[in-house]
Amino acid sequence: MKPHVLQLSPILIPSVNERLNALYQVHRFYEQADPEAFLAEQGAHIRGVVSGGHTGIRNELMARLPALQVVAINGVGTDAVDLAYARSRGIHVTATLGALTEDVADLAIGLLIATCRGICAGDRFVREGQWPLHPQPSAIPLARRFSGMRVGIVGMGRVGRAVATRAAAFGCPLAYTDLRAMPDVPHDFVADLRELARRSDALILCAAADQAQGIVNAEVLQALGPGGYLINIARGKLVNEHDLVAALQAGRIAGAGLDVFVDEPHVPPALLAMPNTTLQAHRASATWETRTAMGEMVLASLAQALAGQRPDNSLST
Repeated sequence: MKPHVLQLSPILIPSVNERLNALYQVHRFYEQADPEAFLAEQGAHIRGVVSGGHTGIRNELMARLPALQVVAINGVGTDAVDLAYARSRGIHVTATLGALTEDVADLAIGLLIATCRGICAGDRFVREGQWPLHPQPSAIPLARRFSGMRVGIVGMGRVGRAVATRAAAFGCPLAYTDLRAMPDVPHDFVADLRELARRSDALILCAAADQAQGIVNAEVLQALGPGGYLINIARGKLVNEHDLVAALQAGRIAGAGLDVFVDEPHVPPALLAMPNTTLQAHRASATWETRTAMGEMVLASLAQALAGQRPDNSLST
Protein backbone atom coordinates (compact mmCIF):
# COMPACT_ATOMS: atom_id res chain seq x y z
CA MET A 1 0.00 0.00 0.00
CA LYS A 2 1.26 3.47 -0.85
CA PRO A 3 2.17 5.77 2.06
CA HIS A 4 -0.40 8.50 2.66
CA VAL A 5 0.75 12.08 2.06
CA LEU A 6 -1.21 15.23 2.83
CA GLN A 7 -0.66 18.13 0.43
CA LEU A 8 -1.42 21.59 1.83
CA SER A 9 -0.47 23.71 -1.18
CA PRO A 10 -0.24 22.96 -4.91
CA ILE A 11 2.89 22.06 -6.84
CA LEU A 12 2.80 23.59 -10.32
CA ILE A 13 5.17 21.22 -12.13
CA PRO A 14 3.22 18.39 -13.84
CA SER A 15 6.13 15.92 -13.83
CA VAL A 16 6.56 16.35 -10.08
CA ASN A 17 2.84 15.83 -9.47
CA GLU A 18 2.91 12.70 -11.62
CA ARG A 19 5.70 11.18 -9.55
CA LEU A 20 4.06 12.26 -6.30
CA ASN A 21 0.84 10.55 -7.33
CA ALA A 22 2.66 7.44 -8.53
CA LEU A 23 4.58 6.98 -5.29
CA TYR A 24 2.03 8.04 -2.68
CA GLN A 25 -1.64 8.16 -1.84
CA VAL A 26 -1.92 11.94 -2.07
CA HIS A 27 -4.71 13.81 -0.27
CA ARG A 28 -5.04 17.45 -1.31
CA PHE A 29 -6.24 19.15 1.85
CA TYR A 30 -7.13 22.38 0.03
CA GLU A 31 -9.67 20.41 -2.05
CA GLN A 32 -11.44 18.77 0.89
CA ALA A 33 -15.06 19.87 1.20
CA ASP A 34 -15.12 18.84 4.88
CA PRO A 35 -11.61 19.07 6.38
CA GLU A 36 -12.76 17.88 9.82
CA ALA A 37 -14.39 14.77 8.42
CA PHE A 38 -11.31 14.08 6.32
CA LEU A 39 -9.00 14.31 9.34
CA ALA A 40 -11.25 12.07 11.39
CA GLU A 41 -11.15 9.44 8.66
CA GLN A 42 -7.60 9.76 7.29
CA GLY A 43 -5.53 11.74 9.80
CA ALA A 44 -4.11 8.66 11.51
CA HIS A 45 -2.75 7.35 8.19
CA ILE A 46 -0.83 10.47 7.10
CA ARG A 47 2.94 9.93 7.20
CA GLY A 48 4.10 12.90 5.13
CA VAL A 49 2.99 16.47 4.51
CA VAL A 50 3.88 18.66 1.54
CA SER A 51 3.41 22.39 2.09
CA GLY A 52 4.72 25.76 0.96
CA GLY A 53 6.84 28.24 2.87
CA HIS A 54 3.97 30.69 3.28
CA THR A 55 1.43 28.00 4.19
CA GLY A 56 3.58 25.92 6.53
CA ILE A 57 1.55 23.81 8.93
CA ARG A 58 -0.16 24.66 12.22
CA ASN A 59 0.59 22.72 15.38
CA GLU A 60 -3.11 21.94 15.67
CA LEU A 61 -2.99 20.13 12.35
CA MET A 62 0.24 18.28 13.17
CA ALA A 63 -1.39 17.12 16.40
CA ARG A 64 -4.13 15.47 14.33
CA LEU A 65 -1.52 13.43 12.41
CA PRO A 66 -0.07 10.92 14.91
CA ALA A 67 1.90 8.96 12.27
CA LEU A 68 3.52 12.04 10.74
CA GLN A 69 7.21 11.61 9.95
CA VAL A 70 8.07 14.50 7.63
CA VAL A 71 6.89 17.96 6.62
CA ALA A 72 8.46 18.76 3.26
CA ILE A 73 8.35 22.50 2.61
CA ASN A 74 8.36 23.42 -1.06
CA GLY A 75 10.34 26.61 -0.36
CA VAL A 76 13.00 27.98 1.99
CA GLY A 77 10.82 29.65 4.62
CA THR A 78 10.08 27.66 7.76
CA ASP A 79 8.70 30.50 9.89
CA ALA A 80 5.19 29.07 9.36
CA VAL A 81 6.26 25.81 11.03
CA ASP A 82 6.95 25.36 14.73
CA LEU A 83 10.33 23.63 14.46
CA ALA A 84 10.55 23.10 18.21
CA TYR A 85 7.22 21.27 18.25
CA ALA A 86 8.20 19.18 15.25
CA ARG A 87 11.54 18.37 16.90
CA SER A 88 9.78 17.29 20.09
CA ARG A 89 7.89 14.69 18.06
CA GLY A 90 10.85 13.64 15.94
CA ILE A 91 9.24 15.02 12.79
CA HIS A 92 11.64 15.99 10.01
CA VAL A 93 10.95 19.46 8.57
CA THR A 94 12.74 20.00 5.29
CA ALA A 95 13.14 22.94 2.94
CA THR A 96 14.39 23.30 -0.62
CA LEU A 97 17.57 25.06 0.41
CA GLY A 98 19.76 26.28 -2.43
CA ALA A 99 17.28 25.61 -5.22
CA LEU A 100 15.93 29.17 -5.27
CA THR A 101 19.18 31.09 -5.00
CA GLU A 102 19.87 32.06 -8.60
CA ASP A 103 16.32 33.04 -9.52
CA VAL A 104 15.79 35.06 -6.34
CA ALA A 105 19.05 36.93 -6.90
CA ASP A 106 18.08 37.56 -10.52
CA LEU A 107 14.78 39.09 -9.45
CA ALA A 108 16.46 41.27 -6.83
CA ILE A 109 18.61 42.88 -9.51
CA GLY A 110 15.67 42.98 -11.91
CA LEU A 111 13.52 44.80 -9.38
CA LEU A 112 16.26 47.31 -8.71
CA ILE A 113 16.86 48.03 -12.39
CA ALA A 114 13.13 48.18 -13.11
CA THR A 115 12.56 50.61 -10.25
CA CYS A 116 15.47 52.98 -10.70
CA ARG A 117 15.06 53.04 -14.50
CA GLY A 118 11.25 53.32 -14.37
CA ILE A 119 10.83 50.36 -16.72
CA CYS A 120 7.27 49.53 -15.65
CA ALA A 121 6.17 53.17 -15.82
CA GLY A 122 7.71 53.43 -19.29
CA ASP A 123 5.94 50.28 -20.38
CA ARG A 124 2.58 51.69 -19.23
CA PHE A 125 3.34 54.99 -21.00
CA VAL A 126 3.75 53.16 -24.32
CA ARG A 127 0.92 50.64 -23.87
CA GLU A 128 -1.59 53.30 -22.86
CA GLY A 129 -0.94 55.31 -26.01
CA GLN A 130 0.68 58.24 -24.21
CA TRP A 131 3.80 58.43 -26.36
CA PRO A 132 2.12 59.89 -29.51
CA LEU A 133 0.24 62.32 -27.27
CA HIS A 134 3.39 63.40 -25.43
CA PRO A 135 6.37 62.80 -27.76
CA GLN A 136 8.62 65.35 -26.05
CA PRO A 137 11.56 63.77 -24.17
CA SER A 138 10.52 65.47 -20.94
CA ALA A 139 7.22 63.55 -20.84
CA ILE A 140 8.96 60.80 -18.89
CA PRO A 141 11.23 61.86 -16.02
CA LEU A 142 14.90 61.02 -16.25
CA ALA A 143 15.82 57.79 -14.48
CA ARG A 144 18.62 56.73 -12.14
CA ARG A 145 21.61 54.72 -13.38
CA PHE A 146 22.07 51.32 -11.73
CA SER A 147 25.68 50.67 -12.72
CA GLY A 148 28.01 51.92 -10.00
CA MET A 149 25.33 52.26 -7.33
CA ARG A 150 26.45 51.66 -3.77
CA VAL A 151 24.57 48.49 -2.83
CA GLY A 152 23.95 47.40 0.76
CA ILE A 153 22.93 43.78 1.28
CA VAL A 154 21.01 42.70 4.37
CA GLY A 155 21.83 39.03 4.92
CA MET A 156 24.92 37.52 3.30
CA GLY A 157 23.67 33.96 2.94
CA ARG A 158 23.24 32.07 -0.33
CA VAL A 159 20.98 34.69 -1.90
CA GLY A 160 22.95 37.65 -0.54
CA ARG A 161 26.16 36.29 -2.03
CA ALA A 162 24.46 35.65 -5.38
CA VAL A 163 23.11 39.22 -5.38
CA ALA A 164 26.59 40.51 -4.56
CA THR A 165 28.08 38.64 -7.53
CA ARG A 166 25.52 40.17 -9.89
CA ALA A 167 25.83 43.70 -8.49
CA ALA A 168 29.63 43.52 -8.64
CA ALA A 169 29.34 42.78 -12.37
CA PHE A 170 27.66 46.18 -12.72
CA GLY A 171 30.55 47.90 -10.97
CA CYS A 172 28.64 48.44 -7.73
CA PRO A 173 30.59 49.01 -4.50
CA LEU A 174 29.20 46.56 -1.96
CA ALA A 175 28.69 46.42 1.79
CA TYR A 176 26.58 44.13 3.93
CA THR A 177 25.20 43.42 7.36
CA ASP A 178 24.51 40.11 9.04
CA LEU A 179 24.67 38.60 12.50
CA ARG A 180 28.45 38.60 12.16
CA ALA A 181 31.17 39.39 9.66
CA MET A 182 31.89 36.64 7.13
CA PRO A 183 35.63 36.03 6.82
CA ASP A 184 35.27 34.69 3.26
CA VAL A 185 33.30 37.71 2.01
CA PRO A 186 35.51 40.45 0.52
CA HIS A 187 32.98 43.26 0.96
CA ASP A 188 32.71 45.73 3.85
CA PHE A 189 30.81 44.49 6.88
CA VAL A 190 28.65 47.11 8.59
CA ALA A 191 27.19 45.94 11.89
CA ASP A 192 24.51 48.62 12.17
CA LEU A 193 21.62 48.51 9.68
CA ARG A 194 21.06 52.26 9.80
CA GLU A 195 24.71 52.89 9.02
CA LEU A 196 24.54 50.43 6.12
CA ALA A 197 21.48 52.27 4.78
CA ARG A 198 23.28 55.62 5.12
CA ARG A 199 26.19 54.27 3.09
CA SER A 200 23.96 52.77 0.36
CA ASP A 201 22.12 53.96 -2.73
CA ALA A 202 20.14 50.72 -2.73
CA LEU A 203 19.36 48.44 0.21
CA ILE A 204 18.54 44.85 -0.80
CA LEU A 205 16.92 42.59 1.79
CA CYS A 206 18.11 38.99 1.44
CA ALA A 207 17.90 37.80 5.04
CA ALA A 208 15.86 34.76 6.01
CA ALA A 209 15.56 36.25 9.51
CA ASP A 210 12.53 34.18 10.49
CA GLN A 211 12.35 35.84 13.91
CA ALA A 212 13.02 39.43 12.79
CA GLN A 213 10.20 41.90 12.20
CA GLY A 214 10.02 45.52 11.11
CA ILE A 215 13.78 46.02 11.12
CA VAL A 216 13.49 48.37 8.13
CA ASN A 217 11.65 51.22 9.80
CA ALA A 218 11.40 54.99 9.54
CA GLU A 219 14.93 55.49 10.92
CA VAL A 220 16.49 53.10 8.42
CA LEU A 221 14.54 54.63 5.54
CA GLN A 222 15.55 58.12 6.65
CA ALA A 223 19.18 56.96 6.59
CA LEU A 224 18.72 55.49 3.10
CA GLY A 225 17.71 58.95 1.97
CA PRO A 226 15.83 60.64 -0.89
CA GLY A 227 18.05 59.08 -3.55
CA GLY A 228 17.85 55.58 -2.10
CA TYR A 229 15.96 52.48 -3.19
CA LEU A 230 14.65 49.58 -1.10
CA ILE A 231 14.44 46.08 -2.61
CA ASN A 232 12.82 43.21 -0.70
CA ILE A 233 12.97 39.63 -1.96
CA ALA A 234 13.26 38.15 1.55
CA ARG A 235 10.36 38.46 4.01
CA GLY A 236 7.58 41.02 3.94
CA LYS A 237 7.60 41.32 7.71
CA LEU A 238 11.17 42.66 7.67
CA VAL A 239 9.74 46.00 6.54
CA ASN A 240 7.44 48.27 8.52
CA GLU A 241 5.04 48.89 5.64
CA HIS A 242 3.43 51.93 7.28
CA ASP A 243 6.85 53.58 7.53
CA LEU A 244 7.68 52.58 3.95
CA VAL A 245 4.49 54.12 2.55
CA ALA A 246 5.10 57.31 4.52
CA ALA A 247 8.71 57.51 3.29
CA LEU A 248 7.71 57.04 -0.34
CA GLN A 249 4.89 59.56 -0.11
CA ALA A 250 7.13 62.16 1.49
CA GLY A 251 10.02 61.55 -0.92
CA ARG A 252 12.30 60.40 1.87
CA ILE A 253 13.39 57.53 -0.39
CA ALA A 254 13.34 57.35 -4.19
CA GLY A 255 11.57 54.07 -4.76
CA ALA A 256 10.97 50.45 -3.78
CA GLY A 257 10.90 47.09 -5.53
CA LEU A 258 8.94 44.51 -3.55
CA ASP A 259 8.26 40.83 -4.11
CA VAL A 260 7.01 40.14 -0.58
CA PHE A 261 4.56 41.80 1.77
CA VAL A 262 3.45 41.55 5.39
CA ASP A 263 -0.10 40.27 4.76
CA GLU A 264 0.04 38.45 1.45
CA PRO A 265 -1.79 38.57 -0.88
CA HIS A 266 -2.93 41.96 0.47
CA VAL A 267 -0.74 44.89 -0.56
CA PRO A 268 -1.07 48.34 1.05
CA PRO A 269 -3.30 50.25 -1.42
CA ALA A 270 -1.04 53.30 -1.34
CA LEU A 271 1.79 51.29 -2.89
CA LEU A 272 -0.37 50.35 -5.88
CA ALA A 273 -0.74 53.94 -7.01
CA MET A 274 2.92 54.92 -6.75
CA PRO A 275 4.85 55.10 -10.04
CA ASN A 276 8.15 54.65 -8.18
CA THR A 277 7.28 51.16 -6.91
CA THR A 278 7.74 47.86 -8.73
CA LEU A 279 5.56 45.14 -7.25
CA GLN A 280 5.53 41.37 -7.69
CA ALA A 281 3.27 38.64 -6.29
CA HIS A 282 5.94 36.69 -4.34
CA ARG A 283 7.34 35.34 -7.60
CA ALA A 284 11.10 35.27 -7.06
CA SER A 285 11.34 31.49 -7.48
CA ALA A 286 8.66 31.22 -10.15
CA THR A 287 10.59 29.72 -13.07
CA TRP A 288 10.24 26.26 -14.54
CA GLU A 289 13.84 25.49 -13.67
CA THR A 290 13.67 26.43 -10.01
CA ARG A 291 10.22 25.05 -9.31
CA THR A 292 11.24 21.73 -10.91
CA ALA A 293 14.37 21.57 -8.75
CA MET A 294 12.28 22.39 -5.68
CA GLY A 295 9.80 19.64 -6.49
CA GLU A 296 12.62 17.13 -6.90
CA MET A 297 13.94 18.07 -3.46
CA VAL A 298 10.47 17.61 -1.93
CA LEU A 299 10.25 14.15 -3.45
CA ALA A 300 13.71 13.28 -2.15
CA SER A 301 12.82 14.47 1.36
CA LEU A 302 9.67 12.36 1.42
CA ALA A 303 11.50 9.27 0.15
CA GLN A 304 14.34 9.57 2.66
CA ALA A 305 12.12 10.21 5.68
CA LEU A 306 9.62 7.47 4.89
CA ALA A 307 12.52 5.05 4.42
CA GLY A 308 13.61 5.77 7.99
CA GLN A 309 16.48 8.06 7.02
CA ARG A 310 17.24 11.62 8.05
CA PRO A 311 16.50 13.77 4.99
CA ASP A 312 19.45 15.73 3.62
CA ASN A 313 17.60 19.02 4.03
CA SER A 314 16.09 18.46 7.48
CA LEU A 315 16.08 21.56 9.67
CA SER A 316 14.51 19.98 12.76
CA THR A 317 16.34 16.69 13.32
